[in-house]
Amino acid sequence: MDPTARILRLLSLLQTYRHWGGDELSDRLGVSPRTVRRDVDRLRELGYPVDTTRGTGGGYRLSAGTRIPPLLLDDDEAVAIAVGLRTAAGGGVTGIEETSLQALAKLQQVLPPKLRRRVDALAEATETTVFRGREPSVPADVLVAVAQACRGQEQLRFGYAAADGTGSSRLVEPHRLVARGRRWYLVAWDLQRDAWRTFRMDRLTGPFGNGVRFTPRELPAEDAAAYVAQALRAVPQRHEALLSLPLPLDRATERVPRWLGELTADGPDRTLLRATNDSPEWLAITLTMLEPEATLVDATPEVHAELATLRRKVDRLAARPAA
Repeated sequence: MDPTARILRLLSLLQTYRHWGGDELSDRLGVSPRTVRRDVDRLRELGYPVDTTRGTGGGYRLSAGTRIPPLLLDDDEAVAIAVGLRTAAGGGVTGIEETSLQALAKLQQVLPPKLRRRVDALAEATETTVFRGREPSVPADVLVAVAQACRGQEQLRFGYAAADGTGSSRLVEPHRLVARGRRWYLVAWDLQRDAWRTFRMDRLTGPFGNGVRFTPRELPAEDAAAYVAQALRAVPQRHEALLSLPLPLDRATERVPRWLGELTADGPDRTLLRATNDSPEWLAITLTMLEPEATLVDATPEVHAELATLRRKVDRLAARPAA
């Protein structure tokens, strides 16, 4: 392998955010450990901060430095980042829209024409809808700090406000972030309560890693998203709506998102959907997005009021303009 190509391959491996043993890198690159050490030294000369650990289990990992060195991305990674930046620029996380546009401009400037065409084609075919209602948003720095602790398997401390406004200090082992509708959730092992917990990110303040690493525990669910859905079903919600769907349970399960609510059979050809949320506005909006035709059986007064408001808005938009 050409030395330049080999060094680029080494950099690509080190950028996967894991520790590589020296022998493992030698096998991957098909060279001797001495050559690996020489290539690592070359990367350091180019500004890449590569840490070395010695002894049994020793090896190399790319660490954070005082500045950002050039990143090596393959085609799919570059397209994925560009698409992600376009989405972030549309909103959803407080304070990140302008920064996302600036980063996107820099990336598109260096994208090869074939990749730029892929990104532009996807952008032209996609419309992003951002709801800017009464739901609280999450500051970008809070989201980034928690994500870094999840990735680094580092204990996290933060302030947290319960639904009744009671504040507390939490120390957790962060597992995953989950985006659900317009909200973000953190799934973590609460060290003070010795149990798994779900935290709403908009109620979380001042997160910081304390430097203590941990071994991830086994989550009692299929994945983090399933755990959040399970946890939310167990929490009493202030607002509820019951709908009847003209579908058997198996077909309704295929066509109704599982996060929307609980489905139960109501005879062989009908299914009941019990949807809950602590925001009547958001619950009303999501009910109008149901793909199957549904009949409202019952709802809390606040949900009825929000549905009536939506109906008046739609009627005004659908009305003919005056002659």
